[in-house]
Amino acid sequence: MSGTPGNAPLPTPSSSAFAGDANPYAGGDPYADYRSATFDFTHLPDLADRRLGAGVLAANDEFFAERENLLNPEAAHFDPERFGHKGKIMDGWETRRRRGAAADTPHPTDEDHDWALIRLGAPGVVRGIVVDTAHFRGNYPQAVSVEAASVAGTPSAEDLLAADVRWTVLVPRTPVGGHAANGFVVRDPRRFTHLRLNQHPDGGIARLRVHGEVVPDPAWLAVLGTFDLVALENGGRAEDASDRFYSPPVHTIQPGRSRKMDDGWETRRRRDKGHDWVRYRLTEQSVPRAVEIDTGCYKGNAAGWAALSVLDATTGADPADHTTGWTEILPRTRLQPDTVHRFPLEKATTATHLRIDIYPDGGIARLRVHGSLTEEGTRRLTS
Repeated sequence: MSGTPGNAPLPTPSSSAFAGDANPYAGGDPYADYRSATFDFTHLPDLADRRLGAGVLAANDEFFAERENLLNPEAAHFDPERFGHKGKIMDGWETRRRRGAAADTPHPTDEDHDWALIRLGAPGVVRGIVVDTAHFRGNYPQAVSVEAASVAGTPSAEDLLAADVRWTVLVPRTPVGGHAANGFVVRDPRRFTHLRLNQHPDGGIARLRVHGEVVPDPAWLAVLGTFDLVALENGGRAEDASDRFYSPPVHTIQPGRSRKMDDGWETRRRRDKGHDWVRYRLTEQSVPRAVEIDTGCYKGNAAGWAALSVLDATTGADPADHTTGWTEILPRTRLQPDTVHRFPLEKATTATHLRIDIYPDGGIARLRVHGSLTEEGTRRLTS
C-alpha cells in the first residue's frame, strides 16, 4: 500500500504533501499504487474519530459524495463498477466542478474554494493532520488548507460561520497529490474544538484524520466528580504497550463497548515465559476507586489473567521504569472470555499512571477506571 506512481518521492515525516495526479485505475488492488508515508504523529489518537462523537456539521457542496464520509473510521473503499444517477459513487467528500463567471472567464478564481466544518469528537491540541485523497486520482483538489477554532458548547454551523468566530490557520494553502495520504505537522499548542477543511478550488477528499492530544473540559469533569480516568475522551492515553500485533491498545479506552474482535487490544501468541502489558496515563493526578476489565468479543483468545498497578509521577517516579514506584491495586486475577469484570478497589491510592499486565497474552476489549481528581490534579488540569 505504499507504492508510488512514476518517480514521485515519498515525503519525510516533516514534509507536507505529495504532488500530482496518480495513474488512472488499471484494475486489481486499488491500493497497490497508493502513496503514503510514516508520520511521527499518527500514533496519537484521532480527535476527529466519529466514535468519539466527531461530526461534519456542514459543507458548501457535496454534489457527488457526502461530507459525512470524511470521518468514517475504516479506510476508503473503491468499487470501479458502482455508479449512480450523478456519476461515479466515491467513498469520500466530493464537490462538483467549479466554473468561472462567464464564457470569457471559464476558470474559477484563485479565491474560489469548497469547505466543510468539522466538530472534533474530543477537543485537544492538534499535532498532525492527514488529508487522504485515496481513489481520487484526477479529481482531487489542487490544494487544501485547514483552520481551527475553539468555541464552547455545541455551536451550530451558523454559529461557527459568524463573523466574530476567530479561526487559526493550522495548515496553510498547500498543493496535494491524488490517491495519497497527504500529511501535515501542526505546531500550534492551543486547544481547539472545531476545524474548517478547505479544498481549492474543488474536488474530492476521502478521509480526514486529526491526530493530537485530548484536553478535556475541567469544568465538566468537576461537575461529574467521579468519571472514567483513563477514557480517551477524558484525556486518558495509552502511552506504551508490549505488543500491538493485531490491534492497538488505544482501542481499550474508546467509548462504548467493543463490537467485534479487532475493536479491542489483542497481542500475538507468546511462545516464551513473558507476559504482555499496557501503560496508561490518567486524566491527571487522581484516586481510582473501581475498575472494569471487559473481554467482550474475545472468546478463545481472551487474556487469561490480569493485574493492575498504579504510579504517581508527581513524586518523580518514572512511568517507563516498570520496576520502581508501582503499587499493585489488583492482584493477578482470572478473567473469563467475553465478559465484563468489575472490581471495587479497597485501598485509595493516588496515581497519574496505571498499568495492566495480562498473562500470558490475548485480548482486552475495554478498560474503565472510575475515580476522581485530587485537588492537585484539578489545579494542574486547569492551569
